[in-house]
Amino acid sequence: MLGPRQPDHIRAMHLHHLKEAERHCAQGERHIADQEDRITSLVRGGHDTTEARKLLDNFYASQMLHIEHRDRILKELKK
Repeated sequence: MLGPRQPDHIRAMHLHHLKEAERHCAQGERHIADQEDRITSLVRGGHDTTEARKLLDNFYASQMLHIEHRDRILKELKK
């Protein structure tokens, strides 16, 4: 699973960064779900959702970056 070649301090740093990246991914999922709920409520209330949808798009873009970052860390750990 995880590569044995890295010195212990490098591996520990990657594991710390992985934990942070996983936390960011989880937070991003919650932000997206919350924003989707807000948009649903706005639609039900007959309100404009333009800005809320723009924010949701930003959340999606940020989430992609969080996932890419996490995946890069996982790749480093497999070396």
